[in-house]
Amino acid sequence: MRISLDTNVLAYAEGTNGEAMRDRAMEMVRRLPQGNICIPVQVLGELFNVLVLKAKRKRARARAAVLNWSAAYSRIETSPVVMANAIDLAADHGLSIWDSVVLSASAEAECRLLLSEDMQTGLNWNGVTVVNPFAANLHPMLVALLKASS
Repeated sequence: MRISLDTNVLAYAEGTNGEAMRDRAMEMVRRLPQGNICIPVQVLGELFNVLVLKAKRKRARARAAVLNWSAAYSRIETSPVVMANAIDLAADHGLSIWDSVVLSASAEAECRLLLSEDMQTGLNWNGVTVVNPFAANLHPMLVALLKASS
Protein backbone atom coordinates (compact mmCIF):
# COMPACT_ATOMS: atom_id res chain seq x y z
CA MET A 1 0.00 0.00 0.00
CA ARG A 2 1.43 3.37 -1.03
CA ILE A 3 1.40 6.15 1.59
CA SER A 4 1.75 9.88 1.05
CA LEU A 5 3.11 12.23 3.71
CA ASP A 6 1.83 15.77 4.26
CA THR A 7 3.98 18.70 5.33
CA ASN A 8 3.15 18.53 9.04
CA VAL A 9 4.51 14.99 9.33
CA LEU A 10 7.85 16.07 7.88
CA ALA A 11 7.92 19.35 9.80
CA TYR A 12 7.31 17.53 13.08
CA ALA A 13 10.00 14.99 12.16
CA GLU A 14 12.30 17.98 11.70
CA GLY A 15 11.59 19.08 15.27
CA THR A 16 9.42 22.12 14.58
CA ASN A 17 6.99 21.19 17.35
CA GLY A 18 9.41 20.05 20.04
CA GLU A 19 11.37 16.90 20.77
CA ALA A 20 8.43 14.75 21.87
CA MET A 21 6.54 15.38 18.61
CA ARG A 22 9.76 14.96 16.61
CA ASP A 23 10.31 11.54 18.17
CA ARG A 24 6.69 10.55 17.59
CA ALA A 25 6.79 11.63 13.93
CA MET A 26 10.12 9.90 13.29
CA GLU A 27 8.90 6.69 14.94
CA MET A 28 5.80 6.76 12.74
CA VAL A 29 7.82 7.27 9.56
CA ARG A 30 10.30 4.52 10.55
CA ARG A 31 7.48 2.03 11.10
CA LEU A 32 5.96 2.60 7.66
CA PRO A 33 6.98 0.34 4.77
CA GLN A 34 9.86 2.42 3.44
CA GLY A 35 9.51 1.52 -0.23
CA ASN A 36 5.87 2.62 -0.22
CA ILE A 37 6.28 6.18 1.06
CA CYS A 38 5.70 9.06 -1.36
CA ILE A 39 6.08 12.79 -0.91
CA PRO A 40 4.29 15.29 -3.16
CA VAL A 41 6.70 17.97 -4.38
CA GLN A 42 4.19 20.52 -3.04
CA VAL A 43 4.99 19.18 0.44
CA LEU A 44 8.72 19.70 -0.10
CA GLY A 45 8.14 23.35 -0.97
CA GLU A 46 5.86 23.82 2.02
CA LEU A 47 8.44 22.16 4.28
CA PHE A 48 11.12 24.59 3.12
CA ASN A 49 8.80 27.50 3.96
CA VAL A 50 7.94 26.09 7.40
CA LEU A 51 11.58 25.51 8.26
CA VAL A 52 12.66 28.99 7.15
CA LEU A 53 9.68 31.11 8.21
CA LYS A 54 8.37 29.34 11.32
CA ALA A 55 11.36 27.38 12.60
CA LYS A 56 13.74 30.24 11.66
CA ARG A 57 16.30 27.91 10.13
CA LYS A 58 18.90 29.26 7.80
CA ARG A 59 17.95 28.64 4.18
CA ALA A 60 20.91 26.34 3.56
CA ARG A 61 19.93 24.13 6.51
CA ALA A 62 16.30 24.07 5.36
CA ARG A 63 17.42 23.14 1.86
CA ALA A 64 19.54 20.29 3.25
CA ALA A 65 16.52 18.93 5.16
CA VAL A 66 14.29 19.12 2.07
CA LEU A 67 16.94 17.42 -0.08
CA ASN A 68 17.30 14.63 2.50
CA TRP A 69 13.54 13.94 2.48
CA SER A 70 13.45 14.20 -1.30
CA ALA A 71 16.27 11.67 -1.69
CA ALA A 72 14.81 9.24 0.85
CA TYR A 73 11.38 8.71 -0.75
CA SER A 74 9.58 8.75 -4.07
CA ARG A 75 8.37 12.17 -5.14
CA ILE A 76 5.01 12.91 -6.74
CA GLU A 77 5.10 15.65 -9.37
CA THR A 78 2.53 18.42 -9.61
CA SER A 79 1.53 17.76 -13.20
CA PRO A 80 -1.12 19.68 -15.16
CA VAL A 81 -3.54 16.81 -14.43
CA VAL A 82 -2.78 16.99 -10.70
CA MET A 83 -3.39 20.76 -10.73
CA ALA A 84 -6.63 20.49 -12.72
CA ASN A 85 -7.94 17.84 -10.33
CA ALA A 86 -6.81 19.93 -7.36
CA ILE A 87 -8.78 22.92 -8.62
CA ASP A 88 -11.88 20.74 -8.96
CA LEU A 89 -11.28 19.30 -5.50
CA ALA A 90 -10.88 22.75 -3.95
CA ALA A 91 -14.01 24.04 -5.68
CA ASP A 92 -16.14 20.99 -4.89
CA HIS A 93 -14.99 20.23 -1.34
CA GLY A 94 -13.84 23.56 0.06
CA LEU A 95 -10.23 22.50 0.69
CA SER A 96 -7.41 24.98 0.23
CA ILE A 97 -5.77 24.76 -3.17
CA TRP A 98 -2.50 23.59 -1.59
CA ASP A 99 -4.14 20.79 0.41
CA SER A 100 -5.99 19.89 -2.78
CA VAL A 101 -2.72 19.65 -4.70
CA VAL A 102 -1.31 17.29 -2.05
CA LEU A 103 -4.44 15.12 -2.10
CA SER A 104 -4.68 15.16 -5.89
CA ALA A 105 -1.00 14.23 -6.27
CA SER A 106 -1.46 11.40 -3.77
CA ALA A 107 -4.37 10.06 -5.82
CA GLU A 108 -2.39 10.36 -9.05
CA ALA A 109 0.38 8.23 -7.45
CA GLU A 110 -2.23 5.67 -6.39
CA CYS A 111 -1.58 6.17 -2.68
CA ARG A 112 -4.21 4.65 -0.41
CA LEU A 113 -3.35 6.79 2.63
CA LEU A 114 -2.40 10.43 3.04
CA LEU A 115 -0.98 11.03 6.49
CA SER A 116 -1.95 14.56 7.51
CA GLU A 117 -2.85 16.32 10.70
CA ASP A 118 -4.30 19.26 8.78
CA MET A 119 -7.01 17.65 6.69
CA GLN A 120 -10.20 15.94 7.81
CA THR A 121 -9.46 12.40 8.98
CA GLY A 122 -11.51 9.87 7.06
CA LEU A 123 -11.94 12.07 4.00
CA ASN A 124 -11.71 9.75 1.02
CA TRP A 125 -11.17 11.10 -2.47
CA ASN A 126 -10.32 9.04 -5.54
CA GLY A 127 -9.15 6.11 -3.42
CA VAL A 128 -7.02 8.14 -0.99
CA THR A 129 -8.06 8.22 2.65
CA VAL A 130 -6.77 11.08 4.80
CA VAL A 131 -5.55 9.85 8.19
CA ASN A 132 -4.22 11.82 11.15
CA PRO A 133 -1.17 9.82 12.30
CA PHE A 134 -1.10 11.73 15.60
CA ALA A 135 -4.73 11.13 16.62
CA ALA A 136 -5.43 9.44 19.95
CA ASN A 137 -7.27 6.69 18.07
CA LEU A 138 -5.51 5.76 14.85
CA HIS A 139 -7.50 4.98 11.74
CA PRO A 140 -7.89 1.19 11.22
CA MET A 141 -6.03 1.30 7.87
CA LEU A 142 -3.00 2.88 9.54
CA VAL A 143 -3.16 0.47 12.48
CA ALA A 144 -3.16 -2.49 10.07
CA LEU A 145 -0.27 -1.02 8.10
CA LEU A 146 1.83 -0.44 11.22
CA LYS A 147 1.08 -3.95 12.53
CA ALA A 148 2.07 -5.49 9.22
CA SER A 149 5.44 -3.71 9.27
CA SER A 150 6.26 -4.60 12.89
